[in-house]
Amino acid sequence: MFVRLFEPARYAQVIITWGRKESCFMKIIDRYILKAHVGSFLFAFVTILFVLILQFFATFADRFMGKGIGFTAMVELILLQSAWMVGLAAPMAVLVSVVMAFGSLTTTSEMTVFRASGISLYRLMMPVLLAGLLLSLFVERFNNVVLPEANYYAKSLMVDIARSKPAFGLAENAFSTLVDGYSIFVRSTDEHSKELRGIVIYDASRSDYKTMVTAEKGTIDFSGDDHYLVMTLFNGEIHQVRQPDHQSYRNMSFQKHRFVFESSGFGFSRSSESRMRSGDGELSAKELLTIGDEFRKRIAASEKRIQMPLETLGERMAESSSVRAKGGMITAKMANKTRAEAAGYVDRQLARLDGELKNIEANRSMYNRYMAAYHKKYALSLACFVFVLVGAPLGVLARRGGFGVGAAISLFLFVLYWMLMISGEKIAERGILDPMISMWLANAVMATVGISLMASLNGSVFNTSR
Repeated sequence: MFVRLFEPARYAQVIITWGRKESCFMKIIDRYILKAHVGSFLFAFVTILFVLILQFFATFADRFMGKGIGFTAMVELILLQSAWMVGLAAPMAVLVSVVMAFGSLTTTSEMTVFRASGISLYRLMMPVLLAGLLLSLFVERFNNVVLPEANYYAKSLMVDIARSKPAFGLAENAFSTLVDGYSIFVRSTDEHSKELRGIVIYDASRSDYKTMVTAEKGTIDFSGDDHYLVMTLFNGEIHQVRQPDHQSYRNMSFQKHRFVFESSGFGFSRSSESRMRSGDGELSAKELLTIGDEFRKRIAASEKRIQMPLETLGERMAESSSVRAKGGMITAKMANKTRAEAAGYVDRQLARLDGELKNIEANRSMYNRYMAAYHKKYALSLACFVFVLVGAPLGVLARRGGFGVGAAISLFLFVLYWMLMISGEKIAERGILDPMISMWLANAVMATVGISLMASLNGSVFNTSR
């Protein structure tokens, strides 16, 4: 009997049976762990989304209420604006649910039981990591397909509201960038008479002059064809200073003055399906990459044009040197004429070089901006996966599964993550770091912290329980 029990074929069958039982056991554990995350994730996601929508409504409530805007339009605008909140709430909800779930498992000593059974933290995190990866793919598709369309229609709706209520874009006691190149301050508005009071306008649309306009009151409306925004001011002054030397100053008083802005300059145009998309928020990753490539081509073309005047100047200097070397007769008049021509040529080339350098700087700034937005779409999507790496060991360390502790830890980490993300975006736009490096820096830092915590916890923390 002893010999038959340990025959090779029977021994192999025992191993296979045990392997199947172990696989089935691990599947049960995987489902149990995922089930522990589902409820907390949904609760955290709905809570965070509700808070963000409430914050948005509180910020813009004074601009909605009493403006004659229909309830349906308000609800539609809030729903469209909530699209960007989904991409922000999903990673944060993942972090909250992971911290809560693993904290609860540690509090109830279930982690100790898993550890005693020979199951490592890495294996327990595996189903959650896979779920985080799938959620990252979903958020990536959402950010590249749904979000650009939602932002596009949200802006179109804002355009429609602003066309019927031009003062909607002006906030009281704050500077508004309603028009590109202008900062408009309004002390108060009267909804019945559509009158604006305490108006200050800073005009930065011209590089040679800086202009400030003040007026006691005024009105704002569109022209009959909706192509121009007309602001009529009463009883004010215009202050104008020449830039950049500040040596010329003009001050003019008026009883009535009219400002006319082109509607295409700040987005007030006829809303239609063919409206041009503006801003990186209305573009997908593919469109952002196409625009970035266009700016990169412009930079290369400008750098090539810079080399041409330098090569031409070198050829002229070589010709002049060859004439002197051959002992050619050059009179004083010819020499003066040559110097004047050379000086004029150099001045023209320097002006041209200066213009090309400014073009390179402007194009590089736009390139960095669009490429930062391109990488941000993917970096923010992958945050769902990264937050699993950092959330699980932190939940074990917290050892408490309450929503308050999980939310507090998650809020701190997400604020840190968002600070790194915003800092990376600003660094990329200023050209200090490559957009790809700066935008993925937040994920790299969080992943490094999570992996380090997992490595330190896997062999030590599970030996104790509370």
